[in-house]
Amino acid sequence: MQNKDAGMALVCAGILLFTAARAGGEDIRYSTHIKKLFDDRCVSCHGKDAPEHDDFKKDREGFKKKGLGPKMDSYAHLASYAGWPDSGAIMRRLDDGKNTKDGKAGNMYEYLGANEEERQRNLGLFKAWVGVWTLKRFSELTREELAGITVKY
Repeated sequence: MQNKDAGMALVCAGILLFTAARAGGEDIRYSTHIKKLFDDRCVSCHGKDAPEHDDFKKDREGFKKKGLGPKMDSYAHLASYAGWPDSGAIMRRLDDGKNTKDGKAGNMYEYLGANEEERQRNLGLFKAWVGVWTLKRFSELTREELAGITVKY
């Protein structure tokens, strides 16, 4: 019976954590939460002057020297790095390292905020927006995991 109670406690803790990651009890959406965060923290490198993904891949180092990453300045662009076709890319880049074997944060985690508290708060918004926070690529995802990526507009 103790295992069943422990399992239920874990489920309840997960629900509480998910609920805590919501802003004021409302669903996290691109249009009301993520776009503002993106514009504040990411648009200077991933905005309108940034290259499309395939162009970025052709000259990754050249664009990095210019301070540019792949374009993510619209809902469609950003959502494609969570769900499809580049599943998990946004998660791998923004993750704080608590989901990795080596504990190493993603290369964009540091840009989520000026301090750890702000980075964690903003990471929580991204996690709530994405739904299923996975570092897997499309070919590694189960149907259930892919269906759990919500990225609401």
